[in-house]
Amino acid sequence: MNSRVTLGLAGLLLVGALIAGYWGLTLSRQPVAEAVAAPAVTPPAPVAQAPVPQEDTTRQPVVVLVNDIAPFVQITAADVTLEKLRTAPPGSLTRLDQAIGRTPWRALAAGTWLNDESFEAGSKLARMIRPNERALAVAVDDVINAGGQLTPGDYVDVLLFLRMDTNNLESSAQLVIPALRVLGVGEQLGLTNDGQPASPARSNEEKIRQEQMRASARSVLLAVPEQLLSRLMLAAQSGVLRLAVRSADEQRLSRYWAGDSDSAASLANANRELLQFSQLAMTTPAKPVVTSKAPASRKPGVEVIRGNQITQQTP
Repeated sequence: MNSRVTLGLAGLLLVGALIAGYWGLTLSRQPVAEAVAAPAVTPPAPVAQAPVPQEDTTRQPVVVLVNDIAPFVQITAADVTLEKLRTAPPGSLTRLDQAIGRTPWRALAAGTWLNDESFEAGSKLARMIRPNERALAVAVDDVINAGGQLTPGDYVDVLLFLRMDTNNLESSAQLVIPALRVLGVGEQLGLTNDGQPASPARSNEEKIRQEQMRASARSVLLAVPEQLLSRLMLAAQSGVLRLAVRSADEQRLSRYWAGDSDSAASLANANRELLQFSQLAMTTPAKPVVTSKAPASRKPGVEVIRGNQITQQTP
């Protein structure tokens, strides 16, 4: 009886062991099966799109040089570029095809914006004067050059000192021409008519060199009205010149010789200031009055009339 009970219990234990082993095996395989059956899908991250650049309508294209251009050298596509400027210079070129293939008459530096005047003939000095002006150089020293302080863009009065000699009975000092614009001092030039520097300094060293040469200059370029050229030439050869600098607070100096009416009035005022030098006043000297000889005095006598004959008889 005991052996049968023992066998029964052993069978039950065996069946329980099999069931427990199967259950454990099933539980151990279930996570793998679920992972294979239903893999976790990660949604893709949204791709950030680059913002589309919007054109700034407040800026305007301007053709600018990227290379230095020598005179009489044709401009190529590699020499120019378009830059957007908030304020475009008046008359500037706005398309590359307006500059490519054209040939300038003068040297153009890199960074220069181009316009039609960039391709016109004429030196830097010729583009600094107005149509009714002439550029004339005057020899100066430290005294005439206002102690080396003259700067392009200043306005000066040209004074003349005449010493007493056989042709000039007494010494005199007079104003020859007022309000002449200084175009350049030595090698340093001022601004052209389009407002660009005629001789820009590329570096601080070059700027210092220009200032030193300006202070020791021996010539000054003046913008002289055409009708006053001969006057200034005569003054330069007749006596000692002085250049008197005028105040920058005078607001109408740039228009002093502009316009026919203004020029005539200014010339008349200048003529009234001239002393003892009729040639500078551009007037011909007065011709001497030639007096006719007095008729010979008649001798006292008696006039005798006989018919149609008249005779003079002395008593």
